Amino acid sequence: MAKYSTGSGGGGGDGDACELCGKTSNRLSKANVAGAKLLVCPDCSPHDDSQRDSRRSGGSQSSSGGNSSGSDDGPIDRKKRAAQKQAKIYDASKGDSTHWEKEGTNYERDRLPYLVTNYAERVETARQDAGFTIEELAKTLGADEDDYVAVEQGRAARAGVGGSLIRAIEDELEVELVDE
Repeated sequence: MAKYSTGSGGGGGDGDACELCGKTSNRLSKANVAGAKLLVCPDCSPHDDSQRDSRRSGGSQSSSGGNSSGSDDGPIDRKKRAAQKQAKIYDASKGDSTHWEKEGTNYERDRLPYLVTNYAERVETARQDAGFTIEELAKTLGADEDDYVAVEQGRAARAGVGGSLIRAIEDELEVELVDE
């Protein structure tokens, strides 16, 4: 796995592995990547923000008429495209968003409590010990099967699982999941 650094850590910068991709190289160079000063290999050197900024400003002064490929749009155009793309993904995955306009948001309604470190394993083991299939337990709990699966896979927070499901699982399977 790649090693990341802010440039002030130990080791003295005398390593032989790229701090961005982890690849061993004897031709490492210093680079500023997203605000971090890293030693990078030649393959990762294009990610150096300082070089990219100088290329952009140098390129825009020397070119007249623009880039026909559209690959070097200004930062505003890229941000706008990224926002539009994210909105499409959100709309496609969640459907109509008018309910947010009507109902608003209430993050406290069914807040997910802090969970113990190995909650996913505890849930899976307890379910199996109780003799339930995933489908049977979700039905018994009156829960959406996808939400239950998210808990068993350790994705409760990312999936937006509510605290009421966690409490129901604790009660049904007699397992402790909340870190209090």
